[in-house]
Amino acid sequence: MAYRSRRMAGLAFITTALLLTPVQAAAAPPSHFEAPGPHAVTKVRGGPDHTLYYPSDLGSGGIQHPVLVWGNGTGVSPEPYDAQLRHLASWGFVVAAANTTQAGSGREMLDGARFLIAEDSRPGSVFHGKIDETKVGAAGHSQGGGGAIAAGADPLVDTTVPLMPGPQGSVPALNGPSLFLAGQLDLIVPSVYVRGRYSWAGHVPAVFAELKGADHFFPGDTRIRAAGVMTAWFRHWLSGDANAREIFFGADCLLCQDKSWSAVARNEKARQVRD
Repeated sequence: MAYRSRRMAGLAFITTALLLTPVQAAAAPPSHFEAPGPHAVTKVRGGPDHTLYYPSDLGSGGIQHPVLVWGNGTGVSPEPYDAQLRHLASWGFVVAAANTTQAGSGREMLDGARFLIAEDSRPGSVFHGKIDETKVGAAGHSQGGGGAIAAGADPLVDTTVPLMPGPQGSVPALNGPSLFLAGQLDLIVPSVYVRGRYSWAGHVPAVFAELKGADHFFPGDTRIRAAGVMTAWFRHWLSGDANAREIFFGADCLLCQDKSWSAVARNEKARQVRD
């Protein structure tokens, strides 16, 4: 009986210790951000000449939303990217997609950001008081990816995601962190070219990721994988989402372990990113 009493006391101590020990939540995998976010999305024409996507419950609970500007590939409108732009807005971003088929200068993209910042201060605007003017990201595909790099040189832009970017813009002029996305099977903007552009970003935290099985037009599930990792990047840098940080940063780097990506590289500044 004495042994049993000691054993029960020991179990009680262990149970109490486990209950009192803080449990650290596991970081979300990249696939977490591939699912739609919590917001329904509204899409309208607006701005100087833009298609706007934003949470239908804009400003709910006093939230101020970060801004994303988008650049299209050569010769196309925002429409082929509609699902991806809705996806970003569902995660709490206000997205201004420039209605231009030549987005490489980044000027039209920046015009969209400036429009939303002005609307934040305009009484009567649906965006009045609901935009975080200090949090702006730029992304784009192909020529629009080059446009995102060009826009990213402006102090207004905090971070960029060039997807399979063209030659536009100056990588050494980037103002903030950048995620360079390439397609393993892309013959239009080959992965080796995208990695070369990434290599010029030594002055800011930069990550290169090559999407397995993707060509220049994101076939099948590769489209949502690209949207998910782009969402995670912006959620980390613009929304302070703790679930997104370890996807890219830290010793465990979940993206580095994800078999959906055929190559991942991080520069020295990215490897030094901490909470």
